[in-house]
Amino acid sequence: MVDTLAGLDDSQRVVATTWGGPLCVLAGAGTGKTRALTHRIAHGVAQGKYQPDQVLALTFTTKAASEMGQRLRALGVKGVATRTFHSAALRQLQHFWPSITGGRLPDIASSKAPLIAKSLDQLSLSVDTAVVRDLAGDIEWRKVHAYTVEDYRDKRAAAGKSLPGGLSLEVVASIHERYEQVKDEQGRIDFEDVLLATLGMLESETRVADRVRAQYGVFLVDEYQDVSPLQQKLLDVWLGGREDLVVVGDASQTIYSFAGASSSYLLEFPERFPQGTVVKLERNYRSGEHIVRAANHVMLGRPGALTLEAQGGSLEPLHRHIARTDQAEAQYVARTIKSLIEQGTPPDGIAVLIRFGAQSLEIESALRAESVGVRVHGSTPFFEESHVKRALMEIRGAAVAGVAGSLSQVVDDILFGLGLQGEAPDHQGAERNRHDDLAALRALSRSMPPGSTVAEFSELLADRAGAGDAPEVGAVTITTVHSAKGREWPVVFVVGLTEGMFPISYATTEDAIEEERRLFYVAITRAQHALYLSMAERGRSDQSVRAPSRFLQSLSPASR
Repeated sequence: MVDTLAGLDDSQRVVATTWGGPLCVLAGAGTGKTRALTHRIAHGVAQGKYQPDQVLALTFTTKAASEMGQRLRALGVKGVATRTFHSAALRQLQHFWPSITGGRLPDIASSKAPLIAKSLDQLSLSVDTAVVRDLAGDIEWRKVHAYTVEDYRDKRAAAGKSLPGGLSLEVVASIHERYEQVKDEQGRIDFEDVLLATLGMLESETRVADRVRAQYGVFLVDEYQDVSPLQQKLLDVWLGGREDLVVVGDASQTIYSFAGASSSYLLEFPERFPQGTVVKLERNYRSGEHIVRAANHVMLGRPGALTLEAQGGSLEPLHRHIARTDQAEAQYVARTIKSLIEQGTPPDGIAVLIRFGAQSLEIESALRAESVGVRVHGSTPFFEESHVKRALMEIRGAAVAGVAGSLSQVVDDILFGLGLQGEAPDHQGAERNRHDDLAALRALSRSMPPGSTVAEFSELLADRAGAGDAPEVGAVTITTVHSAKGREWPVVFVVGLTEGMFPISYATTEDAIEEERRLFYVAITRAQHALYLSMAERGRSDQSVRAPSRFLQSLSPASR
């Protein structure tokens, strides 16, 4: 029988064993919040406090929901719904919509761009592609705040952000209005409509709300600092006045304010639930002492900031570097990474964090020049590569057909037929990426427990593909800081640390600068053992000298 409290520290144990009323867990970076949350669920089930099928555990990414489900199964708990807000809402909408409306749920638009383009055409307006993307973001901002178009007219000016393409408020509002009309004419809904429609359904249909509340009596919300006003409204309706609620979050990791996220719900939890309990998790098990010290320094005195306590780990000091140009900075990063790999650091254990996507080009080029494998997070996902999809299809086919042979034999034969033959190509590019992807599948098959079947391996691949949980491929990761949230690496490089790049140039208000500060905090707390911070004094053509980032200046002395 699994000991549901094994391995928990004192604070985590409080999270797992505190009952009777709402619970708020303030959990700093690397403090084991997911561990505490899953052990609480497992302990609650073991103690008869929870029935698994009455628990709804909510998070913000499919990958996080999948990881939570895997951890619960490892603790012997099955049947708990671990979902994102959107997937939970969509399931309810799909179930009840036909009986309420007598018809099928409208198709969900995969992108707002075609709908916006149609709206602009009907309004005889012409804008470039970048403005269309900004208009999509503006529409999302309105909807996650649950504003009508009329509300938008009143609230948008107070938001303190410029309007897309320099358009007037009235013109943008008319685009919003036409967008909703075009969407209705085409019989479609968008991503935010899933939450809005579910909220409206539960508020207007008492019998539906009663059935949903009868199904779920326990709610746990991870990454609660990222909740939007619309998600909070939906959570309140799901609760229906009940108080079996656990929220977990860290105000210092609120980095999606532009998308409507607000840490106010987390910070004001004690006022909303005065009878509730607040527990802090501050023991950091991820990062070395110098990294933790830097993280505390960055957030010192900020609202809701926790004081992390390093629990051992590397004492390697921070590495700071000032390069003359962007090209020189990229070469420094690439040569340092190559040296680390030669000294035994796996490429998958190294990440280069950038503030925005265009920064990846110089870094990627320099790494490839050093013959270092690279994966840019945000490019084609592992499980979406055509050769990987083909491999999964053939493995599934072998499982269904009951092909004779051990798991390793069957998988090796399939991968050989797809091109995994001989040594890896001695150059970078698509051919090398294909080899590395197939080799990663082979390595994953060989990591399965002895006696595993092809069918079991196929099911594992399907689960991981659904969650976007890619295997290691022997390559350094380049990713934006936003995309790095929730991940960690032994070695992390944070590049481009100049004023105008990090913090970004359009962060001109105090609130925007504080958001950049939290983003920097997230960046440095991704590192487990070694943290490299770098900047370039000049670009390729711009000869003006850049000022070091205020975040970089506040830390240790630099090297050149």
